[in-house]
Amino acid sequence: MPAGLPRVWAGAPYADEVRAVLLAHKERGALRLAAPLGAVLAGAVRGVGGGGGPLLLVPVPSARKAVAGRGHDPVRRIALAASAELRRVGVGARVLAVLRQRRAMIDQAGLDARQRLANVAGALEVPGAAGRLLAGVPVVLVDDLVTTGATLAEAARAVRAVGGRVTGAAVVAAPRSSFLFNGK
Repeated sequence: MPAGLPRVWAGAPYADEVRAVLLAHKERGALRLAAPLGAVLAGAVRGVGGGGGPLLLVPVPSARKAVAGRGHDPVRRIALAASAELRRVGVGARVLAVLRQRRAMIDQAGLDARQRLANVAGALEVPGAAGRLLAGVPVVLVDDLVTTGATLAEAARAVRAVGGRVTGAAVVAAPRSSFLFNGK
């Protein structure tokens, strides 16, 4: 586990149908899948909690080149759907897309844990006045998938660097080996 990784809640194991749905949304532009993926993410956000007040969902940013190629930012779209679902059930939540890449990162697919840590180290920031928006409000980092935790640890570092209070991270899916069942 990388240093600085907040506690991560996942809505589902990354396998079979969940993997297929995430890939269809992310890589093939099946935008209608954002709502069910957002509902799963909302469940993970409820697991994180946040102290009873309104939550800020801060999505991990996709690379600008990836967003341009896909025609959308899948994590932000899923986060917006999760926020709507949370509000529907009476949980105050909004999305604040304040994380930015300060330098290019290579695609993480195929990298081992150590390479992923090196790839993302210092790569994210909360620019300028955006940091003031994070003060005093519980922040839940959100992403579609966690594997090694390197990206979420880097996102947490960037939010904390501007005085943000990260209460945890929520993802749609994680490998089955990442799950604890009944504390085991």
